[in-house]
Amino acid sequence: MQQVTKVQLQQSDYFLYIFTPLCGTCNLAKSMLLKIEQMQKQEVFLEMNASLHPEFMQTYQVESVPCLLIKKDGQIVEKIYAFRDVANIYQYLLKHKPEMFAF
Repeated sequence: MQQVTKVQLQQSDYFLYIFTPLCGTCNLAKSMLLKIEQMQKQEVFLEMNASLHPEFMQTYQVESVPCLLIKKDGQIVEKIYAFRDVANIYQYLLKHKPEMFAF
């Protein structure tokens, strides 16, 4: 997982994990996302420290952390706040990035 850059925020498609460093739930969510990246053998998610980007948080009305913000075709299509488990996150990947699973 890599820290998001301003250039990446201009891209039309991404999965952005938003967190704060001292949030225990955020650390648990990050471990789920890292597990997915390990299984996929590729970086899937970008990450953003919410504390460093208050204007982004306000502009996109991110209500809490952890948050997985999904942008597709230039539009924010979903904000996931309840990560639950790895299988739940995989459902969002299947829905929004099915090409990851094409063989």
